[in-house]
Amino acid sequence: MESDFAIDTRKLTMYYGRHRGITDLDLSVRRGEVFGFLGPNGAGKTTTERILLDIIRPSSGTARVFGLDCRRSGVALRRQVGYLPGELKLYEHLTGERFLAVIASLHGQDVDYSYRKELCDRLEIDTKRKIGQYSRGNKQKIGIVSAFMAKPDLLLLDEPTLGLDPLKQQTVMELVREARFDGRTVFFSSHILQEVQSICDRVGIIREGRLIATERVEDLTRQHFKRLVLTLRDSPPPDAFALSGVTETGREGSRIHLTVRANLDTVMATAVRYGIVDIDTRPVTLEEVFLTFYGNGNGGRADE
Repeated sequence: MESDFAIDTRKLTMYYGRHRGITDLDLSVRRGEVFGFLGPNGAGKTTTERILLDIIRPSSGTARVFGLDCRRSGVALRRQVGYLPGELKLYEHLTGERFLAVIASLHGQDVDYSYRKELCDRLEIDTKRKIGQYSRGNKQKIGIVSAFMAKPDLLLLDEPTLGLDPLKQQTVMELVREARFDGRTVFFSSHILQEVQSICDRVGIIREGRLIATERVEDLTRQHFKRLVLTLRDSPPPDAFALSGVTETGREGSRIHLTVRANLDTVMATAVRYGIVDIDTRPVTLEEVFLTFYGNGNGGRADE
């Protein structure tokens, strides 16, 4: 029976000696969605990706890609996956063209060379040159082409726009959207949270090896907290909104800026006492939500 999930893990755990990489990771990524996997360096993202590719073996738990057990069917599932690692290592003595040919042979199937050329043209990369002569950005472009060129059913993209100029970053986002339109699945990790918010259907947030949230992007940004700007008839005292779950972030006279995580009803009841002239709800970004899980610190461990 065909699985509804491109990625499905249960109680996935990985230890490096006494050091914990990931713990009891239950992760389900649906076919055809773009899924953002978020966390600071060391939170467990790369460990998860390497287990999915059967590069490393978990201490316990299970991981499946398109219903295939990652430990038992590593060779078969890798033919369905395009992978761009965060720390990209290339054969610098090869030309870009030769490197792409080697990667194509590993897929065990014909690669559409017209599509490969289209990718190179869109990213403006000269494949005749040796990789050792490339800039950091051009090496990244070769990695992107190698991941996309076989039109795999699943793309694992770790920091795909790293080192690219803004125009080429947009090109990569276009390629991800096209993959989704084709019904393919993208597992997307990036520190540029604006990218994640613009492209991903759902996100999972991992902290110290544990998955702490999995939600649709719009639900995460709408429900986690609210930012309000209240314009009041009378200026309230400085402690008027000193409530649990409420932070006053600024004011200009009777115009009050609030971040509200709880007690919204009390906030509104307080505001009524000073005469509500206007209420403005400001959109919350994914970056702001992410920082509420991590604060200003790293929150992860160096397993990546």
